Amino acid sequence: MTMGDHAHNAPVASLIFPVLIRPILSQVERENVQSSQQLRTALTKVENAHPGFTYELVMGLVRKADLSINMNESILRLQGSVNEAESGDYRVTRTEDAFQELNRKSANLKRILSRIPDEITDRKTFLETIKEIASAIKKLLDAVSEVSQYIPGTQGKQSLEHRKRDFVKHSKKFSNTLKEYFKEGQANAVFVSATYLIHQTNLIMVTVKTKCE
Repeated sequence: MTMGDHAHNAPVASLIFPVLIRPILSQVERENVQSSQQLRTALTKVENAHPGFTYELVMGLVRKADLSINMNESILRLQGSVNEAESGDYRVTRTEDAFQELNRKSANLKRILSRIPDEITDRKTFLETIKEIASAIKKLLDAVSEVSQYIPGTQGKQSLEHRKRDFVKHSKKFSNTLKEYFKEGQANAVFVSATYLIHQTNLIMVTVKTKCE
């Protein structure tokens, strides 16, 4: 895989840092704060200059160790162990109820999606999880609508509306992928679609943070 190939794995590539690298850096920080901060700064700089670098680094290590890993499934599982309160990247600091509700709804959707790998093989449980996901998507969209009134300027509102439309589009794709799964049994397609949904959720949060903080 070349550096350009990560584009096909954009959601997974974007989730590598928050769900895999940051928890590792937090552990290093307990031992040595300076080392952790230097590593974080270096990795962030390289990632910003060469998007997908962190993904390539992790995949290179996986290949070197000759491990057979479904990265989409692994990232979903790891998402479930992320402490959203500690991660400021996808959390709005504004104290108004609308923003705090958005924080809760986005974290809740990602938490439910992270359960998919463990629950997909149990049809009854998975069907209940799908209902939870549908409800969480609706509640997140409602929360985004509430927040939009706080976005200053027409351009800012349009940016959030664009993100919202993308999110809805990927929600529909996720729904279609589930229908295909029950016909074909391709679990990985569901994992991929779920990581896209998490990615879109994060993009909404980044947009709100950019426009409101």
